[in-house]
Amino acid sequence: MRPSGRHLDEMRAVSIETGVMRHAEGSCLIKVGNTHVLCTASVEERTPPFLKNTGLGWVTAEYGMLPRATNTRNRREAAQGKQGGRTVEIQRLIGRSLRAGIDRSALGERQITVDCDVIQADGGTRCASITGGWVALRLAINTLMKTGAIKSDPMIGHVAAVSCGIYAGQPVLDLDYDEDSVAGVDGNFVMLDDGRLIEVQMSGETTVFGRSELGTMLDLAEKGMAGLVAAQKAAL
Repeated sequence: MRPSGRHLDEMRAVSIETGVMRHAEGSCLIKVGNTHVLCTASVEERTPPFLKNTGLGWVTAEYGMLPRATNTRNRREAAQGKQGGRTVEIQRLIGRSLRAGIDRSALGERQITVDCDVIQADGGTRCASITGGWVALRLAINTLMKTGAIKSDPMIGHVAAVSCGIYAGQPVLDLDYDEDSVAGVDGNFVMLDDGRLIEVQMSGETTVFGRSELGTMLDLAEKGMAGLVAAQKAAL
């Protein structure tokens, strides 16, 4: 039995509210159980220097957690003068994932920055950030298309992410903190809605896993992906 009482293949409740930030070209608040992330997408008519005169656009991301997003207060990274390694790793993952779902030549020479701010954390914050970040990006692209700044839709497909792992000896879908903190195996699957994989992060925390267990977790991830894409579509 999972601590939440969920079935092995059951996601937490997912909701996505759009238009929560007045000034951003795209924004949403995604809730995956008790994990809540505010996602905003901001358009800038410039690109990083290494893309100048290439005709290619850029999508990047920044990630952060509010001091009381967890059960104890974390000091703001700005107060420490630098980002932690975990923060840098997660925001790079978000950026890579969102870029995989966009045609950068159709975007044109502009940059969209997706900010993901964790308001409340209960496991799976990077996955929620990617899933909600895609919705914010989609809304920003819609804004550009409405104004005529871009002529063709650069979005290739839906991008979403979900965690899977081995808890109490069983492969499970969408780990919350109670499971994630003691999971034998922990992983994240980032996918397009056509089933293609963008990135897989898997690690044996206290045990190892075999090919059959990896296959089971991939099957779980595909099921979770279907529910996340449905939530994205409903929000839009």
